Amino acid sequence: MFQARGGASEEIVRAARAEGADPEWVRRMVATGRAVVPFNPLHSPEPCAIGEGLAVKVNANVGTSRDLPDLGPELEKARIAVRYGADALMDLSTGGDIDEVRRTILKEMRVPVGTVPIYQEGLRAARRSAVVDMDEDDMFNGIERHAKDGVDFMTVHCGITLESVARLRRAERLTDVVSRGGAFLTAWILHNEQENPLYENFDYLLELAQRYEFVLSLGDGLRPGCVADATDRAQVQELIVLGELVQRCREAGVQCMVEGPGHVPLSQIEANVLLEKRVCDSAPFYVLGPLVTDIAPGYDHIVGAIGGAVAALAGADFLCYVTPAEHLSLPDGEDVKEGVIASKIAAHAADLALGRGVERDQRMAVARKALDWEGMYREALDPEKARRYRRRGTTAESEGCSMCGDVCAIKMVSQYLER
Repeated sequence: MFQARGGASEEIVRAARAEGADPEWVRRMVATGRAVVPFNPLHSPEPCAIGEGLAVKVNANVGTSRDLPDLGPELEKARIAVRYGADALMDLSTGGDIDEVRRTILKEMRVPVGTVPIYQEGLRAARRSAVVDMDEDDMFNGIERHAKDGVDFMTVHCGITLESVARLRRAERLTDVVSRGGAFLTAWILHNEQENPLYENFDYLLELAQRYEFVLSLGDGLRPGCVADATDRAQVQELIVLGELVQRCREAGVQCMVEGPGHVPLSQIEANVLLEKRVCDSAPFYVLGPLVTDIAPGYDHIVGAIGGAVAALAGADFLCYVTPAEHLSLPDGEDVKEGVIASKIAAHAADLALGRGVERDQRMAVARKALDWEGMYREALDPEKARRYRRRGTTAESEGCSMCGDVCAIKMVSQYLER
């Protein structure tokens, strides 16, 4: 399907129709590696195209932790994320029965689902002795187990190598490594003084991706954890390696995307996106945030949305949401909702600036002009919240809102223009 050498597959056609795009054009984007459609046949989600020229997509992370290991709340958070517009989910579980959480989310969710298999394998090793005692078989067996469950895309930290770790030592970073998977592999390399098995045996990883048809999401294990560390030698060295691996994916007919930073000041976001697109030959770019300041715990969904809008305008294709709980705790359902909506606003703002999705804003403008509140609610990202605010202090017979009351600007000017 995804080598896309012949006509467009059924999945590509469905993904194109969801975009309002030409299926043959989407097929060409997938064939050249400029777009991906995460679709493991063992899961068969609703197809979703991510990449150049397509609407910016949003991912929401869910998953248990050691302190909060219950499946029920995570499943409800997954439902909330999809209800408010998440195009994909990632299960990052590290607590409880991780296999059960993953399999239940895959069974119930019809959007593409991603995972980071090394989380689970690192924890298995830690329970036996230490994370650094993982071996190559642990890593690849974990990847295959997730693939057999139907996972559609997987983060694999293949760009952390002996060389990039050496550059990390010389980087004089404030926050060292903040990626959990990146930390596992950095520690493994330093302890074992060996090359990263995911890099050294990348051909075997390609074989697994071919066999099970999952997308490789080439992880940014050395992403900056604060704005002061952005775009340093370690980050750029990892990106260079990922660019080489993108070419190997394409030669093997394997879909891949590239993950990006992280904490990045506004002034460096466009440069980071352009650098990824150049080094990785326009592979789809999947960014966390980016977070443009470090001083807003409790409001990092806003920080990430600011960075996400700038990144998407510059060419990023896939935004990983950030919730208000980032850096503080596991998010609850309300945090997930706020994070998804913030990232959806960022994605739509960039799409709008690029000429995509303008019809929705026009419909909202027409409804506002007509004081058509039901029409406004239909176009709102969060109709329930809009209704709740509208009811605050407004009488049933009032056409306007409680801010302007009987001196509504739209109503006043409309009366005189109609004379």
